[in-house]
This record gives sequence, structure tokens and C-alpha cells, in this order.
Amino acid sequence: MNKIKIILIFILTLNLFGSQSQLNKEANKSISQIQDLINEKNDINDDLKNNIWITVYENYQNYQTLQSKKNILDKEIARLERKSQYSLERKTKLKTLNDERDGITNKLQLLGEYQDEPFKKLISPNPIDTAPTISNPLAIFAALSFREKLKSDQSDYEQRYKSLTSVVEDLERKEQILKEIIILVPDEKKYKDEYKKTKELLNTLKPFIEVFATTQNVYGKKIDEMKINLTQEISQQSKKLITVSIILGVLFGLLLFSKYLMRRYLADIERFYTLNKALNITFIVLAILILLFAYIENVNYLVTILGFASAGIAIALKEWFMSVIGWLVIFFGGSIHAGDRVRIVKDGSEYVGDIIDISILRITILEDVTLTTYERNRRAGRVIYIPNNYIFTNMIANYTHDGLDTVWDGIDFIVTFDSNIAKASIIAKDIAKKYSKGYRDNARKHLNKLRRHYHLKNISVEPRVFTLITPYGMKISVWYYTNSYSTLPLRSTISASIINSIQKEQDIYLAYPTQSFFMGNDNQKNISPQELQASKEFLQ
Repeated sequence: MNKIKIILIFILTLNLFGSQSQLNKEANKSISQIQDLINEKNDINDDLKNNIWITVYENYQNYQTLQSKKNILDKEIARLERKSQYSLERKTKLKTLNDERDGITNKLQLLGEYQDEPFKKLISPNPIDTAPTISNPLAIFAALSFREKLKSDQSDYEQRYKSLTSVVEDLERKEQILKEIIILVPDEKKYKDEYKKTKELLNTLKPFIEVFATTQNVYGKKIDEMKINLTQEISQQSKKLITVSIILGVLFGLLLFSKYLMRRYLADIERFYTLNKALNITFIVLAILILLFAYIENVNYLVTILGFASAGIAIALKEWFMSVIGWLVIFFGGSIHAGDRVRIVKDGSEYVGDIIDISILRITILEDVTLTTYERNRRAGRVIYIPNNYIFTNMIANYTHDGLDTVWDGIDFIVTFDSNIAKASIIAKDIAKKYSKGYRDNARKHLNKLRRHYHLKNISVEPRVFTLITPYGMKISVWYYTNSYSTLPLRSTISASIINSIQKEQDIYLAYPTQSFFMGNDNQKNISPQELQASKEFLQ
């Protein structure tokens, strides 16, 4: 019997130890489970710590809390102010409450955007600006930039939606975790409070998901529609740009090919310059017209604008406008060309030179060494700019008009009254014939051509000699044709030849101012006033 009792006690003891061990295992398992849930909850809290939705909600809660405190303070201050009994304690308390209310008021001003509808700013999409009008190639870049902005705004709005859904999912998981923790640890008040706050936050955010989804759908469709329209307009404008570029490229290729043919087959430099200038201007005008008609929607509007602009230019920029008109007259009139030798008188100054360029606003002249520079300017080689409007108000002498590059030039010399005047005239004429033969033939050919356009009676090109009486001798004036570009060299050659030939003759004497003195009573002769005056005129 005692043995049985001992065995029963032993078995009972074993059962008690087994039950305790099982309870310990269950307790350890619950503690481990609770710790895992708390760790998971803490991870979720870390993820939600810097989330914009949680931050906005906390600011909203802070605003409501501060507003409640301010309302309580307002009631307390009003109650103290209604008391008729005045005391230092009451005064001190009022000051403390007013200071506290002022501090809360300042905080409320900082959190003013969270007073009502705190999530409105997050839910509202970025405003969509008006899409740019793509009417020219430069607008393509603006359209591309605007399309990228639309993509960025759409992506940002989608990220906000994903952030909201992610927050709601985390809060739902946190709510579930807190439920399990409360079941396992029912006496922990802090978990119950946290569960209550989580549920309140979740109930606040959940309704916004549906609103957000609807808004995102509408917003996305609107942006997609704008992107499609922009893509189509960019495509159309790009095709137009390619077409215009091809046309301009073909025109430019034709321009280069024409210039190549001119350089290869056109030997006349003057014609090459004129045609080259005409081709350049034609290309520029055509290019401008192509661009205008390609990118101006309303041509009538363009004509109106140009009309007002022309009127404004004519008034404000009269000189420039007249220069442009002058250029048109020069270009289409054909009276002046690049390469022509011209003489221009401006404000008493006389310039002779070659036209090296005719632009829209001015004529450029390179001054040469001529008889004019020899007798008047004593300077040469200057580049002179003449406004094109000069042709309307002043005279321009063209020495090389329509290929006629020869001019009459004359040399004067004086022989004494007792010289053989006929012989001196023949000598001067023969020398002029000798040196001007080639120029005479050239002048005769071009004068015959000018008869087609002008009424020419006398086209004699032979040298001419005139004998004229002067107070101190016979002036012989010989005139001959010479090249307008080499007037001074030929004059120098003919002058030297005439003097050398006359000096060889015994019956021809050159006249120049002299003074004669005769010693003796009978033969003394004084210079008369007429001879002195003649000498002065000769020197001048």
C-alpha cells in the first residue's frame, strides 16, 4: 500500500512538472509572438514617420488641439474679465492667460492651411497650363518642354496616389497588429490608445482613396489627351519644317551650282559681280517669302502689318527708306553697276573712283589716282560711302556706262604769236592719234551700240585740235579719247611727247611768262601792265 502511494505521488509529481513545463512553453511562445508584433509595428511606424500624409494629419491634429486650447482660454479670460472684483492675483492670471493665448494664436497662424480640408492640397492635381500654339519651328521646343512638364506633373500625381494607398495599407496592417497585441496583452492601455489613434487616422484617410482615384483618372485622361494633341502638332510642324528645309536646301544648291557655272564660264568680272549679287538677293527674297507663307497663318494680316510698318519706316527712317528705294532704282535701272568709274560731288568735295559694292543702303567707292586727285584732293586710296538716296538729289557722272569706258581728255599748251601755229597743231594731233588709237576703236564700237538706246548725232572719235587766242600767245588745245581708268598716265605720256617734238622745231616757240630789260636810253623797254597781267594768269 505504501508502495502504491509512493508511485502515485511520483506520477502526480511528474504530471505537475509536465504541466508547468507546458505552461512555460506556452508563455514563452506568447512573449515571442508579442515581441514580433511589436517589432513589426515599430517598423511600420518608422516607415510612416516622414510620410507627407501622416505629417499633414499630425499638423491638422495639432491645429485642432491648439484651437480647442484657445477656445478654453478665451472662455476663461472672458470669465475673469467679467468679474467686478479687482485683485493683483486676477490681474496676474489674466496676463498669463493672455500671453498663453497669444502664443497659441501665433502657432495657429503658422498652421492656418491645416484648418479645413488638410489633404485638399495633396489631392488636388497641379493646374494644367494652356498648351502652347505650335506655329513655327521655335515653338516645337516650347511644346516639347511643356509635354515633359505634363509627364512630370502626371508622374508626381501618381506618386502621391501610390503614397496614399501605401499609407492606408500600412495603417491597416498596424491596426491588425495592435488588435492582436491587445488580445495577447489586454491590460496594456498604451496599445489601446495607439489602436484608437490608428483607427481614427485610417478612417480619415480611407475615404480619400476613392476621391483620389477618380481625380487621378480624370486628370490622367486630360493630360494624355493634351500629350496626344501636342505630339500630333509637333509631328505636323516637324514635317512642315523638313519640307521647308528641303525647299530651301534645293534653292541653296541651285544657287551654289549657278555660281559654279558662272565662275567656270563667265569671264566678264563685272557681269559676274552683278549676276552674283542678283542671285544672292533672289535667294534671300525667295527664302523670306517661303518662310512667311509657310508660317504666317493669315496673309492678309501680314499685308496689313507690312503696310503700317512701311508707313512708320517712311516717316521715322526717311533716309534709310529712300536709300532702299534708291537701291531698287539702281538695281533695276542699270545706270550704275559695281566696277563703274564715277565722279561724285558732295558738299563741295569731288571724288573720282571705282564702285566696289552696292548694298541696300549705300554705294562703296574706292578712290583712285586721277586728274581730280592730282588737281584738287592730293589724296587717293580712300574708301568712300555714298547713301543710295544720293541719286535722287545729286548728280553722279558715270565714266563707264554700258561698257563705254572711254572719255575725252584734253591737253593745253601755248605758243608765241610768231610761231608756226599750223605745224604745232599738226604735231599735237599726230601725237594724240598715235597714243589714242586703241581707245578710239573701243569708243567707236561702244558708241555704235549706244545708238540703239540713245539719240546720238555725232560719234566722231578722231582727236580734235583747237587754236585759241590768249593775251600772251596762241593756246593749242588737243582732245583725244582715253581709257577712263588710265587718264592721268596717258596725259603724262602725250604731254611729254608734245613738248619733246616742239622743242625740236626751229619755228615753234613755247610761250610762258617772261620779263625783258633793255639797257640804254633809246632801247630801254619796260614791262607793260598787260604783259604782267598775262604772266600772272599763266602762273595761275
